[in-house]
Amino acid sequence: MDKILQNKLFFQYPKIFKQKNLLMTETCMCWGIECGNGWYNLLDNLCSQLQFNTDRNGYPQVEAIQVKEKYGTLRFYYTILPKEDDKYIERHCGAIDGLVSFAEYISIEICENCGSNHNVSQTKRWIVTLCKQCMQDYNKENK
Repeated sequence: MDKILQNKLFFQYPKIFKQKNLLMTETCMCWGIECGNGWYNLLDNLCSQLQFNTDRNGYPQVEAIQVKEKYGTLRFYYTILPKEDDKYIERHCGAIDGLVSFAEYISIEICENCGSNHNVSQTKRWIVTLCKQCMQDYNKENK
């Protein structure tokens, strides 16, 4: 993801991306968000839901430890900071897992390059999820 979009996410969700300035021996977020710009809205929506649940519904704070593309889909690895008095921790963690899993699942239907959800498919060798137009451009560049 380009630095402008990445920094928008970092600014909008500082608690989720708190680890972005840690050393590589402490987190993989030191390398930034490692996916295409097309998934910006997907990540923005995911982070919005995660932070809303923390701020308004008492869920534990989520901290991203790595965000990347792998095998053509989004991967959002995270840790949670549970609250001591959270008697619903198992339910809250289940809801967090569900939100993250859903975002990862629908990423296969969104072009990683431009964000389109029309005529999306995956490349054969190095797996990348792209729309028809971006796929044509990708194939020209990788002949």
